[in-house]
Amino acid sequence: MAIFSVQARPTDATGWTDLARRVEAAGFDALLASDHPGHGGSPFVALAAAAAVTSTLGLGSYVSNAGVREPILLATDVATLDVVSGGRARLGLGAGHTPAEWRAVGRERPDVAARVRRCVAVAEAVQALFAGEEVTVDTPELAARGARLTELRPVQARVPLTMGTANSALLRWAGAHADVVGLTGFGRTLADGHAHAVRWRADQIEAQLAHVAAGAAGRGTPPALEALVQQVTVTDDAEAAAAAIAADTGLTVADLLATPFVLIGTAEEIVTAVADHQRRWGITRFVVRADAVEPLGPLLPRLAAATA
Repeated sequence: MAIFSVQARPTDATGWTDLARRVEAAGFDALLASDHPGHGGSPFVALAAAAAVTSTLGLGSYVSNAGVREPILLATDVATLDVVSGGRARLGLGAGHTPAEWRAVGRERPDVAARVRRCVAVAEAVQALFAGEEVTVDTPELAARGARLTELRPVQARVPLTMGTANSALLRWAGAHADVVGLTGFGRTLADGHAHAVRWRADQIEAQLAHVAAGAAGRGTPPALEALVQQVTVTDDAEAAAAAIAADTGLTVADLLATPFVLIGTAEEIVTAVADHQRRWGITRFVVRADAVEPLGPLLPRLAAATA
């Protein structure tokens, strides 16, 4: 069954808590806060506020930058969120693509391989801390000495881990170890340090999924597959609505409408597209932006029924 979550960031107290209530009431699975230090609020402070006005909604970062987040601090934040929310925390993690965020903590963004190594090391360290283990690491990518959560630990036996990536090595690691593989469809980081080229064509998606499958080989329960949806538009003219994004990404309109990274069309066309993505790719989870809550919320029962 297709599962939908909402990624957002707070700008004011009333708007944020109202969004959390609306997301839960509409039937979304989780509220996920983006994590860009210096460019937005602290996800875990925001999510704790959302926890106070909801009762069933999942709550997580989407995704935290492993390059600038230290394991003991990240584990403490997530464990605290899990406690104050009664066991609803999620952990989303990524390798960190924005050079300015690395520089802000006194580091230069390393090459892709080193970012991947650090991301894996942070993920493994945080999971070990959740399990009550003492963590000591001394590598070029990560250093931690005698780190341990001595008092506060998560309520959940396992805090679900989402690895958000399009990198082949991280996709394989996520296939082997994550609960959810967050398919971003991102290619190389562009000159502004924030935007990306995209890997949204069918052959590119198939290549990404092949890496996940390789990592998951021999695993009893493979990870769920989740797409980060960049635009949701309910319209009677899908081709016109998709034209600008297609031109910006270098895809044809047909290729764009076939990708799971946008949902554009009539309500019926969107329901059909989500069912097609599940059948074709095995994608059962979707993360949408806050502006999709109003148009997509009423469709959630139909989406669930079509993919059950």
